[in-house]
Amino acid sequence: MTPPEAPEDGKNQPRVKPPAASVCVPETLTVLKKRSDFLKAARARRQGTSSMMVQARKRAADEGTGIRVGFTCSKKVGNAVARNRAKRRLREAARAVLPAQGQDGWDYVLIGRAEVTAARPYEALLDDLRYALRKIHSARK
Repeated sequence: MTPPEAPEDGKNQPRVKPPAASVCVPETLTVLKKRSDFLKAARARRQGTSSMMVQARKRAADEGTGIRVGFTCSKKVGNAVARNRAKRRLREAARAVLPAQGQDGWDYVLIGRAEVTAARPYEALLDDLRYALRKIHSARK
């Protein structure tokens, strides 16, 4: 017996999984995973906005080049669903803004805020990240 063919109207088509690259952060960004990297960023510059806190540090020359970024949300943001939603939105904002406005050799940590990060309009979220980067990079060294 042969399997039935899919209808011509496009319904009941098998779901096609997107390529892994579309789900990941672009090649210009590397994701921070070690706790020590997050702690180093926490001791460096920071800039708060209404929807997030951005911590940033310039790495030493021997630590490599490129832009590295980390994301975190505490339990104050909400349950696991709320935290993951906030982190997804922060990842998308980083994907859109950091390649253009982030600086090579810097680590950035984006921290979500309770109730605001998930609810803020996307364009406002992008503007908040741009503002924070401008303030961080224009601060005295």
